[in-house]
Amino acid sequence: MKILAIETSCDDTAVSIVEVKGSEKKPVFKVLAHNISSQTKIHEKWGGVVPSLAKREHGKNLIPLLIKSLQDINDNKVIKTPPVFNHKKIDKILEREGELREQFLQTIPTLKIPKIDAIAVTKGPGLEPALWVGINFAKALAEVWGKPLYPINHLEGHILASLATPQKINFPAISLIVSGGHTELVLSKDWLKYKIVGRTRDDAVGEAFDKVARILGLPYPGGPEISRLASSFSGKGEIKLPRPMLHSGDLDFSFSGIKTAVLYLVQKLKLENKSDDKIKAEIAHDFQQAVIEVIIAKTLTATKKYKAKTIIAGGGVIANTALREALKEEAKNEGLNLLIPELSYSTDNATMIALAAGFRLLAGKHKVSHTFKAEGNLNLK
Repeated sequence: MKILAIETSCDDTAVSIVEVKGSEKKPVFKVLAHNISSQTKIHEKWGGVVPSLAKREHGKNLIPLLIKSLQDINDNKVIKTPPVFNHKKIDKILEREGELREQFLQTIPTLKIPKIDAIAVTKGPGLEPALWVGINFAKALAEVWGKPLYPINHLEGHILASLATPQKINFPAISLIVSGGHTELVLSKDWLKYKIVGRTRDDAVGEAFDKVARILGLPYPGGPEISRLASSFSGKGEIKLPRPMLHSGDLDFSFSGIKTAVLYLVQKLKLENKSDDKIKAEIAHDFQQAVIEVIIAKTLTATKKYKAKTIIAGGGVIANTALREALKEEAKNEGLNLLIPELSYSTDNATMIALAAGFRLLAGKHKVSHTFKAEGNLNLK
């Protein structure tokens, strides 16, 4: 079975095609196409994602990414006789999508129906204006091509992203989700069963990275910039930022306080010019270290509390090299199995959405839906 997946939850437009074989107990996935269009340069000057701009760019990018994905599987031939479909219905589905609607009506009818078995798309969580573009595109494709459509939880995608390569897992498992919008610890006693046991009380960790980067005068997105600056610092530093909620006795997180601590420190030191780069590097280093210490400590506490045998890591912040290495080292020290996605599957992508859809289909735990809505605050269930 081949699944075409679409992801537009934030500022990355993505289309993937994944072949699914095997069974729920022994799933086999083969990534046939994995394409992403980044909007970083567009949002950079604003210091963060602008929903209206993200929506516009998704509309521009989806058709070219679809064509590229079909080319990757040698399935983009032009047909002589366009498929018969209800133009009024497509107009209605894409009525709010402007340029995407025009591209769709000009391009999709000229393509033969590809050899895919289903379409999957991110339902939420995320920015609703951005989510709706992908959802409406998926609904229109499903209508024209006569394919079943499956709405997918973006967070489940992050949990299952590591399955893009063969992995072994023993339950119970603790999933660590760290991204721009989420910081959660999730208990799973079996596949597709989730119980949130810890979460941030304020800022998500990726949000904290972006805010601290802004305080230090670094460009957006902040995560890679903080990581780069932190890696340039060597030696023993004198700066010691707080480790928020490290000893709180629960599994929750809080990153608002450390962001404020960085702000006060920068104001106190009056960091303004290039000569302050060494001090900024030390701040970035200790900030990153503080965040990693808290994340690792909470994750290990969760594994011990619930007698977990596996840690599953997911979310854009998992691309942080220092965090990846710390997780690998601690998992090895504790004798825990660690599932961590390759870098290309760590940030927002459509492959993880296809994997989630494929796994649910193998498990018989998903229903076709062509009437669902975007849910910006969707939780794991």
